[in-house]
Amino acid sequence: MSNLFRIITMLAVVVLTASVTFSQEKDELLNRHKESAVERSSISLEQARQITSPAYNYSSEYFTMIQVNVNDHGYNIIGDAANEPSIAVDYNDLNRMAIGWRQFDSVFDSFRQAGYGYTTDGGLSWIFPGVIDPGVFRSDPVLDSDSKGNFYYNSLTSQGNEFSCVVFKSSDGGATWDNGRYAYGGDKQWMTIDKTNGPGNGHIYAFWTYVYSICPPNAFVRSTNSGATFQPCTPLPGNPYWGTLAVAKNGDLYIGGLSVGRDYVVIKSTTAKDKNSNVSWSGVVPVDLNGTPPTFGGPNPSGLLGQTIIAVDTSDTEHSGNVYLLASTNPRDNKDNLDVVFARSTNGGTSWETPVRINDDSTLDTYQWFGTMSVAPNGRIDVVWLDTRNNPGTYISELYYSFSTDGGITWRENIRLSEGFDPHIGWPNQQKMGDYFDMISDEDGVHLAWCGTFNNEQDVYYGRINTSVIVGIKDSEKIIPSEFVLSQNYPNPFNPSTVISYQLSENSKVSLKIYDVLGREIATIVNKQLQPGEYEVEFNAEDLSSGVYYYRLEAGSYNHTKKMILLR
Repeated sequence: MSNLFRIITMLAVVVLTASVTFSQEKDELLNRHKESAVERSSISLEQARQITSPAYNYSSEYFTMIQVNVNDHGYNIIGDAANEPSIAVDYNDLNRMAIGWRQFDSVFDSFRQAGYGYTTDGGLSWIFPGVIDPGVFRSDPVLDSDSKGNFYYNSLTSQGNEFSCVVFKSSDGGATWDNGRYAYGGDKQWMTIDKTNGPGNGHIYAFWTYVYSICPPNAFVRSTNSGATFQPCTPLPGNPYWGTLAVAKNGDLYIGGLSVGRDYVVIKSTTAKDKNSNVSWSGVVPVDLNGTPPTFGGPNPSGLLGQTIIAVDTSDTEHSGNVYLLASTNPRDNKDNLDVVFARSTNGGTSWETPVRINDDSTLDTYQWFGTMSVAPNGRIDVVWLDTRNNPGTYISELYYSFSTDGGITWRENIRLSEGFDPHIGWPNQQKMGDYFDMISDEDGVHLAWCGTFNNEQDVYYGRINTSVIVGIKDSEKIIPSEFVLSQNYPNPFNPSTVISYQLSENSKVSLKIYDVLGREIATIVNKQLQPGEYEVEFNAEDLSSGVYYYRLEAGSYNHTKKMILLR
């Protein structure tokens, strides 16, 4: 057999494997949309509003959450479900916001509509008028705003296996919506709007999974007249899916998502902002996020465990123009179920740096899911996710938060924001809490649209993270050590786990590794950039035999080794 024939055969196997994998994903997604657009719910929203309980609201020093899907008196509506929320903010009046979600008037069927709520007092109270398009099956809500303060609501519908989208517009802060404009579309669509001062201002961009489209194999659409009409849909290189879009300060458009082979990819257009040009794209750039995203399992059996989130720094800082990618991924270098992983590009998406893990827990068999990211006008990167670290072996989840102020080089310690809840409660005849959360950052904090089961059913919440308070608290508590120190592990001897403590006197790339008596590397416990401070990490030697081991800390020019004893 010639070498050329072997190469051709290998390539055919790779292509066939990717095709089979994507075909399986297609079948899974098609099962989500078997309902017809002419379905009707077994109970009306007016009936549901009559059965109520107190709404769940929560407030701490730096986080406030308010239930959005409430009746006219601010009470929770028993028996319905609301999930998969998205948020829009009027940048000209930050008191005006709107959140859209999948509204199930009854948990006993799968019929859903385009639910929405709005606020005029900065999220302190919310009005839930009902649904945008009564009696019509609608899903996958995605909201955004333009620089004039208009809100847009992109909504998916399906008739059999035919998927299409309509974009509704509101000029009064989400209180009322027009009849919508046909926007082609398909399953898992996402939308973003150009708010720059350049030629693309007001342009609306959307993309979706091309195999579940009204116009396959096309997967992208653009409006250059503020949503009055949408140009015919066009294909995307690499066919990215389950991702998001972002607009840079110069109007360049980025899409981040998954490829057919389940790798993370980014594509870029420098022509989308020019209404007189066709939209063309750069090559497909793979991005390493240390794994692949598991789907349809764990805490969200019939849904995604998070989308691929892309964001661009549009600040006036030294990090302006940086492109960031984030996702909840199944890591390939440890035994954890799911981590929130971040990567950055400092050259417009051409190349990407080594990924870093945002969640700082040392537990395994846990889920950090629904990872979501946004970037503030001052360049701060905000990340939230649901986390089971305090309830290992279960799906009880809490909302966690971290942020970076140096362009993603270092990240502040994780902060728990909410109480725990069981995501398996209140399924609306569909075993999922939707597929995503949504967030928007400003200079003082984060506006978050998210979902939880604090009322023992699925409800949508508005969350406000006060980052200025968090920064003040953490900075006042922080004592910067005067030197590097590696402490003796405790306990020692140990069985099977021990804690290793160390302190850093300056920002450093830190490596903490375990070796056996022959100098062979056993495990890498820490491998990341860290700020000055005191740290501790747990090492579990459950799979190792009794004996002497060594742990070595390298931080900048500092390195030190200590001995520890595992005694069974």
